[in-house]
Amino acid sequence: MKDVVFKGCATAIVTPFDKDNKINFDEFKKLVNFQIDNGVNGIVVCGTTGEAATLSKDEKNELIKYCVKVVNKRVPVIAGIGGNNTNMVIESEVYSEKVGVDALLAVTPYYNKTTQEGLIQHFKVVAQNTNLPIILYNVPSRTGLDILPSTYLELSKIKNIVATKEASGNISKVLKIRNLCKDNLAIYSGNDDQIIPFLSLGGIGVISVLSNIMPKYTSTMVSKYFNNNLEEASTMQIKACGLIEALFKEVNPIPVKTALNMQGFKCGKPRLPLVECSEKLKLELEEQLKFI
Repeated sequence: MKDVVFKGCATAIVTPFDKDNKINFDEFKKLVNFQIDNGVNGIVVCGTTGEAATLSKDEKNELIKYCVKVVNKRVPVIAGIGGNNTNMVIESEVYSEKVGVDALLAVTPYYNKTTQEGLIQHFKVVAQNTNLPIILYNVPSRTGLDILPSTYLELSKIKNIVATKEASGNISKVLKIRNLCKDNLAIYSGNDDQIIPFLSLGGIGVISVLSNIMPKYTSTMVSKYFNNNLEEASTMQIKACGLIEALFKEVNPIPVKTALNMQGFKCGKPRLPLVECSEKLKLELEEQLKFI
């Protein structure tokens, strides 16, 4: 079996902005410490939830470097480096490795997309240009491109492609991936409403949005499963259903940043083209946050 980047719950952390829509590094530090103090097993920086799509290259580099400094080896730092320009992805991963991240999260190309063979060639070249472990990220609702199980099999043969964050929502597909790839590819849930089902099929954790606001709850749920408290873990998954649903009623990370602001953090507004949360959803989030 390949080396595991983390087992448990890693938070796909938001990027807080100040009133001028610039990165609020002081608040980012508070968020990171809040996560680690409450038991998460990893921090994913510059992912979808971190609004990487609207961060400049310099902003991404600065944030990744700062995250490594703040975390200070307490948990693994996983940098989002995926994109639809292979050369730019390589530039990003080379920088991320240089500043000390522990692993990389590489989403499938979007818009120009590619074929399944193109996916294999893209990730093969990306893997050849780093010594770090790579976690693939499959989120077809965002990218319009789905990694098929047969493609996962080919990618799992690459030494430093060690895992995938599967956010297709297709549980049957997880079963097929596990059957084909065996222990050559670890699987993380990319959907908070499917954490326990993923674990039951041999998944080793979750890269979570929910844990931004409920780090202790989410990490405890996963650890309970691994400690064979299956009924308690399942009950926790079901109990969080309403809040999880609310967190995805508008485009992520609009709701989760709103929820964090309600909790007293200063995450600011999302960057355009994302907009502030609707008043209707704000009321629902306020109600659901009473669950915490």
